[in-house]
Parts: sequence; C-alpha cells; structure tokens
Amino acid sequence: MQTAVDHELAALSVKKLASSTAALSRRYRSGRTSGENRFLRSEEDVAAYAAFRLPATFAAVRSALEQSQELMPHWKPKTMLDAGAGPGTAMWAAADLWPDLERVTLLEREERMIALGKRMAAYSSSASVRDAEWKKADLTGEWEASPNDLVVASYVLGELPPDRADLLVRKLWEITSGLLVIIEPGTPAGFSNVQRAREQLIAEGGARTVAPCPHDRACPMAGGDWCHFARRVARSRLHRQVKGGELSYEDEKFSFVSLSRQRGDGIRGRVVRHPQIRKGHMHFEICSSEGLTSTVVTRKDRELYRLARNLRWGSVMPLHGDDCE
Repeated sequence: MQTAVDHELAALSVKKLASSTAALSRRYRSGRTSGENRFLRSEEDVAAYAAFRLPATFAAVRSALEQSQELMPHWKPKTMLDAGAGPGTAMWAAADLWPDLERVTLLEREERMIALGKRMAAYSSSASVRDAEWKKADLTGEWEASPNDLVVASYVLGELPPDRADLLVRKLWEITSGLLVIIEPGTPAGFSNVQRAREQLIAEGGARTVAPCPHDRACPMAGGDWCHFARRVARSRLHRQVKGGELSYEDEKFSFVSLSRQRGDGIRGRVVRHPQIRKGHMHFEICSSEGLTSTVVTRKDRELYRLARNLRWGSVMPLHGDDCE
C-alpha cells in the first residue's frame, strides 16, 4: 500500500501538496459537511488525503480489526463491504489480516477516490483487493448491497447528521451476516457517535459487542471521559514534509466498536489507559462487566507480574488471583 501511495505522489510538488494538506486538515477539523460542501474538492485534495490521512486511517482500522479477531480467532470472513471506502483503506487492512478474504465490495461517493483506489489496488498481492468491486454510492441516499460477512464503516458517521447516521447504522447492520466494525476519531465527538451506534444496535437489533467492550451493558464512561485507543504510525519522509512535522511517527487516536450476531470469546476486561509502571507494581485502568475499575499487579506473584509487563493500552486483561486488587 505504501508503495502504491509513493508512486501516486512521486511527481507532485511537495510545496503544493503541503498547501493542499493544510487546507484539507482545516476542513476535517471544522466538522461535518453536506451536499456539495465536501471535504475532497479536487485531485490535489485526494493526493493530500493519500499523503497524510491514509496511513493513519489504515493503522486505526487495522488495530480495530485486530482487537476483534483476537476475540473471534476461528472466524474468517469470506466477503466484505467497505462503506464510505475512500481509496479502500479498510479493504487493505482486512485483506492483510484475513488473507482468505474472497470478495470485497466498496461504496464511495467521490469518483476521484474510486479512481485512486483502483490504481492503488493494482499494486496489491491480494486477488481480493485487485478484483474488488467499486460502486459509486452516496450512503445518505438509495443504495443496495447483499449481506456480507464483514462490514466496515470507518470515519463515516462524523460526516453525517445524527438522524442520517442512525439510518445508516441500521442499514449496515441489516446487511451484516457476521461482524460490523465502526471506527471514528478518538475524540469526544467520535466516541459519542460510536457509543450511539452501539446502544442503537443492542437495543434494536440484538447485537452483541465483540470489542472493545467486555459486556453489552451501558458504557460506564462518564463525566467528560471517553473510550479511545491509539496506534503509532511511522511517518515517511514525504509525510513529515507535507505535515511540517519533525518526529518520525505520530499517534492516531480512534474509537471503535465491533458488533456481531454471535458472541465472541469472553474477557475479564480491557486496559483503557496507558499502564502506570511503578517500582514493584503496575497499575491498570480496566473496563469490565463491573464497570471501570483499577487493578494493581505486584511482584509477589512472579508469573502474573511477568504477564502483566506485556499489557498495553487496549490489551485484554487476562489476569486472575490475589495480586490483582
């Protein structure tokens, strides 16, 4: 995928690309769009998206799918629908994680994005990516799709008014035969959209939460707090140039939910903050079926302590015993 992006951007002026990136970034921060007032308005905007948003979006989607796969290890989707696909970022992530994926359908309203996605797909070693079916469709309008094992909507709901988002979530669930994964920015607004979709589908459609939540109860996050995760993204030289950044990486923060018609493997809880490492003990903030809890693991149990050292923000909490308080 990175090779495809590099080839797409090779002939473009870095200065012009940086200008387009800055303008596009401002529009993303401004909030929702509708009608002709869209985020992507030119070929330069599409190139800017490929340069600064595509790598981070891929990282977020890949991480969300990984957390889902961890709890459904024997489930292997054969068909996928990517709703609001952009250049097919979620498709690349899913094909990487599930190489036996056979058929992919992508819905995207921007013709320039579809063209970019098709050109990029030619670089893939996956037949499902190269042979994917692209459909020009506005998700707020009329569109049809057959049921798919895996349905993904990444960074879509935040562009829609709440009533339109509710309708879209309901329709996506109707065509989900296996797993529906919704990813949004790791902001209070992004989490609110994810939380609303989760509550809607549990109440209306009998959905079961696979990840990240260890339960189907109401979310315990309150008081201005929000559930989100982060994935570190390596910045290419061009990425640093167009973003004006000096660091060789950035952290993409995202919120997500995976919902299924079948229950995944049960978990005790999930680490929802960076673990705090102290001398002789480690402190974890955990979301569990009992709500948000604090867990301390001490050196008294060497095996538990050794396992706990490998836990990160977003990890499943597998620990039991007297040293977990």
